Order: sequence, then structure tokens, then C-alpha cells
Amino acid sequence: MVASVDTVAFEGIEARPVEVQVLIASGLPSFTIVGLPDKAVTEARERVRAALSALGLALPPKRITVNLSPADRPKEGSHYDLPIATALLAAMGVLPADSLSQMVVMGELGLDGSIRAVPGVLPAAIFAHAADCAFVCPAATGAEAAWAGDLEVLAPASLLALVNHLKGAQVLSAPEPQLFETYGALPDFNDVKGQETAKRALEIAAAGGHALMMVGPPGSGKSMLAGRMPSILPPLSPEEALEVSMIASVAGQLPGGAISRLRPVRTPHHSASQPALIGGGARANPGEVSLAHNGVLFLDELPEFSRACLEALRQPLESGEAVIARAQAHVSYPARFQLIAAMNPCKCGYLADEARACSRAPLCGADYQAKISGPLYDRIDMFVDVPALTAEELSAPASGEPSTVISERVLAARRQQSIRLQKLGAPPSVRVNAHATGKLLEKLVPIGVEAQSLMTRAADGFNLSARAYHRVLKVARTIADLAGSEMVESAHIAEALSYRRMNVRRSLRRTG
Repeated sequence: MVASVDTVAFEGIEARPVEVQVLIASGLPSFTIVGLPDKAVTEARERVRAALSALGLALPPKRITVNLSPADRPKEGSHYDLPIATALLAAMGVLPADSLSQMVVMGELGLDGSIRAVPGVLPAAIFAHAADCAFVCPAATGAEAAWAGDLEVLAPASLLALVNHLKGAQVLSAPEPQLFETYGALPDFNDVKGQETAKRALEIAAAGGHALMMVGPPGSGKSMLAGRMPSILPPLSPEEALEVSMIASVAGQLPGGAISRLRPVRTPHHSASQPALIGGGARANPGEVSLAHNGVLFLDELPEFSRACLEALRQPLESGEAVIARAQAHVSYPARFQLIAAMNPCKCGYLADEARACSRAPLCGADYQAKISGPLYDRIDMFVDVPALTAEELSAPASGEPSTVISERVLAARRQQSIRLQKLGAPPSVRVNAHATGKLLEKLVPIGVEAQSLMTRAADGFNLSARAYHRVLKVARTIADLAGSEMVESAHIAEALSYRRMNVRRSLRRTG
């Protein structure tokens, strides 16, 4: 007898249909799984056998063949346990033959028959909703599946509960969607003494989604400032929250199935490998750049990252997408993150302090900063110095603005950008000034005659590349938004140019 049930395989965050077919035929007793299964899928035989034993059932002494169709698509993960078990029960006559029609099933089985959480439930539930099917998932991820829309979700805690429901002996209640509201009190900008220029740069970066580099000696407060960035960022929109949650779901990082509207903040250590940062591994999992989608990726001690990792950042910074190349397929994940980076000016960290600098200064500074390539520097919108504080500044009480005040200005600027981008017909993925390109950027930045003259002189005098030129315009647009100005004026251009620190200083040295 043949029975089948639908489940999914994953390509990035996209769920692809897979049909699990089970055939019980005469022959020597065996249990074979075909259709390009990985090790976790082939081990499902023992988990299914034990789960059926927990129900008081034994496998029939016949030839059992499980086919995962299409056979040429790789199958990875433990979420095939439950569809294999249910299709097998239907083939054995334990479940009605039509009970599994128009149903997408996924879940891992425990040896006691329990159904355990698996990654990827949210994109699988969205796929089931699009296919007009019911969806079966573990109880631990039912709240996650409930966000997919108006579809029937069954979230049993055990195989026995699912069997009883399908046979009409028990009714499973529908799970409720859950929203994770807060992680507790966020660090406040009011705690930071001095560093007003860096605070201003962080506010502009938050308002426009710009990449920012902070350069300063050890202990000047770079990490402290970056740690307060989440406190001034606006909450995720419903569309952004869904995108972020789908990536977290595929990565298995959506605990309890609750969706949050807080922007993700990822802070990988500089020892992270390229697959950990960009994505990859045996299953082409999302990396830190994708887990930071619609949020912040903070890279402390940027030159200490491997050269391969730093160069791999160039493509997602430009395109907002991380592409993982495989022999059989290309897997892409969204990666429209906001880069916040910090670095010392040199290896010892005290390049500007003659009393503490090493004997190789200033050559050590040039060597250290050369670890970051020019094309990567060019993709960073803003550079800001974070100097060491004096004893007088350290002893003075903190007197800066609280994060709540700054966040109100950031939110107002982002709302203004959203309205403007909608009027200009921007694609849905373009949500802030930093994302604008091409003709959209030309429409986005109405610039006065004096401002245009200043921009032209600066581009020639500082040898700005085309990319740097456009990034200065986008930063100026954000500065104008914070000032409530629709036109980009000379003052906005001048402030934006002041953040092109690396290019400006090199040009000044050349021109004398």
C-alpha cells in the first residue's frame, strides 16, 4: 500500500515542496529512505521505529520504502521524522487514507513519541498558507506558525495526540501567536560622558541606516557607544519583523515561537570564520550578516577580522543579500544590515599619543589600517574619531541627551523618509536613505545651487569615487531630514563631507 504526505525542504528562507511517499510491499523486512537524504534524515528510521513502539505499534515485517520527492533535491534536517511517521501510519491503515490530504507536516520525533521543535516552521507555515493546506508542527513552535495567517495549524505535543486528532478521538486547540516585547532596559546614551561628535554621528547613522566606522584609542568608549545604538532605533515594522523572524526561524533562533519587533543586533567576535559571518556550512545556514537583517551588525576591532571575512562583506553591503554558492545550487539570504564598526588607529592603539605610541609609529598605523581594503572603506558611509577623554571630562557628571529624546528625532526622520520613498515609488526593500540607488537617489536628494557647487568642489578636491559621492549625498539627505528640511543645503553637505574622514585626510596630504 502507498501513502503520502507533504512537507518542505529549504533553499535559504524559501520553503520548497517535498512529497513523502511510503510503500509497504512484500519482501524481506527492510526500511529504506531514498531521495538524497542526509545523515539526519536516514537516522529517522530509528526514531520513527521507537516512536511507533511508544504507541504500542510495530513495523510490519515487510519491505518499507520511503521516497522523498523530488528525488534530485537534497533533503536535510530532522523535520522529516513526523511526515515519514504519519505517512507510514496511513500506509499501515492506522490513520484514514484521506486524513493527510491537503496537509503540510514537519517535526522531529523523540524516542518516546514526543514531537520536538525544528527550525524553519515560520517559512513552512507561510508556504502551507499559500498552498491552502493545513499545517502540522511541534507544540513548541505552534505560536510561530500562527503568525503565517489564516490557516489551520495543528501543534501536537506527541505523535499519539496527532493520531487521536486525525482519528477524531481528540481535538487539538489552535495555537495563539506570541509577541516578544522587550529584552529589558536598554543602555542609555545619557550614561556616556562627552563624545558629542560620536553621538551625533550615531544619531545620523540610525536615522538613515548608514554604515559607520568609529576610530579611537582603547578605552575611549567606542564599544560603549555602539552598545547604546539599539536604544535609539525605531521598532521593526510588521513586514520587517516577518522578514527577520523567517531568517531566525530557519536558523533555529526563534525561542518559544515568539516574534519580536526589536531590531536584531549581532556582535560576532573577530575570530569568526567566513561561513559564520556570511553564511554557509554543511547546510548553508544563514550567517551573522543575515541574522542582522533590518538591524545592526557591530564588528569591534575590525582589522582583526580575517581578510577573507572583510572582503566577503563587500557584496552584502552593496546588494543587501548574502549569496552562498554550492555545486548543486545557489542559496541567498536577505542581508540588508547596518554596519557599525570600531577600530584602534594602530596595533598598539596610541598612534596620536607620542608618550604612549610604539616605536614604529606612524608606520604601524598605516600598516594596521591597510588591513582593510580601499573598496571596503569606500562602502562605509561615515567615519568619526572617538578621542580619549580627559580627566576633567571623566570626573564631570553625564549631561547628554537621553536615548528617548534622540530616538524621537530618529523616528521622525525615518517617517519622513518612508513617506518620501513611497511617493517616489521606491521598491519595498528600500526603506531608508542608505538603501537608495540610481535614479531614485537623484529624485531623493533635491539639492540647491550652492550645495551642488560645494559638492562638486569637494568631489574634485577630495578625489571622491562615484560610490563615495553618492554616499555623501545620502548622508546629507539624512542630516536634512533630522533638521526637518526638504531641500539639502550647503550646511548639510558640509557636515556629510566631514564624515568622509579617510578620503579627506589622504587627499589633503597629497595636495599639501
